[in-house]
Amino acid sequence: MRSHPIDLSLCPHHTDVTTFSGPYLALKTGSGDRQLSLVGGNCWTVGRGDDNNFVLPDRWISRNHAMFQGTDNGKFYLIDLGSRNGTFVNGRRVSVPVILHDGDLLTFGQTELRFYSPIDASSTLDVNLGGSRSSDTTATAMLHVRQLISVVVVDIRDFTAMTRQTDEKIHSEAIGTWFRRAGEIIGQYGSWVDKYIGDAVMAVWIHGSEGADDTSMLQILQAVSTLAAMTGQIHQQFPLPFPLRIGAGINTGYAMVGNTGSSDRPDYTALGDTVNAAFRLETSTKQLGLDVAMGETTYQYIQQIGSPKAAFLQGSETNNLHFKRFTVEMKGYEAPITTWAGTFTDLDQFLAATL
Repeated sequence: MRSHPIDLSLCPHHTDVTTFSGPYLALKTGSGDRQLSLVGGNCWTVGRGDDNNFVLPDRWISRNHAMFQGTDNGKFYLIDLGSRNGTFVNGRRVSVPVILHDGDLLTFGQTELRFYSPIDASSTLDVNLGGSRSSDTTATAMLHVRQLISVVVVDIRDFTAMTRQTDEKIHSEAIGTWFRRAGEIIGQYGSWVDKYIGDAVMAVWIHGSEGADDTSMLQILQAVSTLAAMTGQIHQQFPLPFPLRIGAGINTGYAMVGNTGSSDRPDYTALGDTVNAAFRLETSTKQLGLDVAMGETTYQYIQQIGSPKAAFLQGSETNNLHFKRFTVEMKGYEAPITTWAGTFTDLDQFLAATL
């Protein structure tokens, strides 16, 4: 249950943080440290908007900036909610949910808070005598937050044919290398691999409450382009029967983002039709004989990217992307779905004209 919001600009009084026994945040103010309790709930949001639990009057902070999630075994996670200027723990930017430790320094915009927990559950194991775990530690924390996200699904083409023609050891090393490099590339462009699925990866970009900005949309396109280039070079390192290729689906929309795992095995992911459609869009590239397919909302956001050189209205001579509109049948959908699809060459030309 969400607690009442605390507007920190209206709380100038001093609180002695040494008297508080539960987990809390300490905010330095002109008159001393302000104590923000993390007791009596399991979710607290931070941001500039008055719909947050902790309202920070800092113009560098997004309306909905970040979220603290407490689990049933006492661990606390900090999750960035697609903030424009980022969330930092001990000076390092948060790109995936991180476990907080006693004394961690948290930075939101130009505001610093410190996390304190008298019992640092992040470094302890909650195990009963006799080796059995308590029922609390295996409870599933189904807490979610509705967020605007972009989902990218990338799949290796002709994967089954390759496995039949490749030595098992070589195949394992090649795919392991591809997964590792894919994770590095996605991290380079501001996200993380949400799922490794056979011969595919799924990544999620969380956008702010203001919508998807140009920077994040360009990062997504750059990630897909770099993944394609990396995949095409794998055969130079391993004796594969043919160069590897990928297909990609990109979809933007609202989804529930949160922990679907247990407290001792958290699994942060996105759920909903936005995610399902991204997988279907990737599959549609095989039907269309193209490389990349994106949903209409993704296309609309990319249309708004500021460079006049990058205007890509269909049929225009200044259309640098050359993606075309298709209507495709997708499994699980009663009506045909509109997608915009093209090749990696089209994508690279668009990025070259835009960046």
